[in-house]
Amino acid sequence: MQFAQITGWGKCIPPAVLSNADLETFMDTSDEWITSRTGIRERRICHCNFSDMAVVAARHALAAADLDPGELDLILVGSLTVDSLCPNTASIIQDALGARHAAAIDLNTACTGFLYGLHIGSNLIKAGAHSKILVIGGEYISHYMDWSRRDVAVLFGDACGAVVLEACQEETGLLAASIGCEADAKYAIQITNLGSSYSRLDKEFLYVGWNFDGQEVFRRAVKSMAQACQDVLEKTGLGVQDVDLVVPHQANKRILDALARRLDIPEEKVMVNVHKYGNTSAGTIPVALTEALEEQRIKPRDYVLMASFGAGLTWGAGLVKWGDGVVPLKTSDATLPPCDQTALEILEPHIRRYLAHRSA
Repeated sequence: MQFAQITGWGKCIPPAVLSNADLETFMDTSDEWITSRTGIRERRICHCNFSDMAVVAARHALAAADLDPGELDLILVGSLTVDSLCPNTASIIQDALGARHAAAIDLNTACTGFLYGLHIGSNLIKAGAHSKILVIGGEYISHYMDWSRRDVAVLFGDACGAVVLEACQEETGLLAASIGCEADAKYAIQITNLGSSYSRLDKEFLYVGWNFDGQEVFRRAVKSMAQACQDVLEKTGLGVQDVDLVVPHQANKRILDALARRLDIPEEKVMVNVHKYGNTSAGTIPVALTEALEEQRIKPRDYVLMASFGAGLTWGAGLVKWGDGVVPLKTSDATLPPCDQTALEILEPHIRRYLAHRSA
């Protein structure tokens, strides 16, 4: 039987930092209010396009795997804030990388985008349809934010991560996954005024809105991720005690703590970086996974449990058996274009527009 090993990993973190203190300059909030409820202290704001972040993360992942882009046969991009819908953004990334032989697919399952992509890509390799796949997850969500709403705006940030999957004969990679959707709660997280159900003739169309039911999201997220984790452990015949590291979706520290308690997993086995970046949606797991490897928290043959939830409400979990490679085979000097603005300066037009709209 063929398996899909993770052979490369990489991330792209924009340089502009938006701290809680920065938010205090235009929003009725405070560092204490934000950190006590979310654990988030700062987040990053992208000064260029989403695809620029994706290409940087991809180049680092390809270098780590020592793989030429021309060898890729598929690119899967999980994101809801892509550069464009037509052409799809995976094709923009394919062209920038020079991955001429790769098919290119965009996936939109919100925050679960990377995990869904990992599930799909791994199974395509196991089925023999592909042999070398690039899976990207990331978000440019700060530019779609209603900056007049502290209940939502403090949560999110921009970042991107990527992994390379390659066919192998060893039993490594994604051993089992469980994905699903609780669509009866689809409006618990909703971005409005985007899509064909909103009229372009409406003067409100230029203002992207948010519906966000925090309590419902919290309840559903913890329940669905815990159940999905238990499902994949049952599928593999392993127990919680066999898991070496949990890399969950970094949405909110309270959710991470509640998930760990429900699974009975000790805090030291949970990868947490939400305090640095906030919720980067589809970017959280690949970025956290890359940082776990950088911090030497993953060893050869470790079992890594991933879990996520997102708008839809989509949910999922996957159990990965790591291979031998925990150090990049090569490195890349890929980086974003220089940024000469602060995060507040990048966002200033958006902030001013939404505050004026809210007070009108």
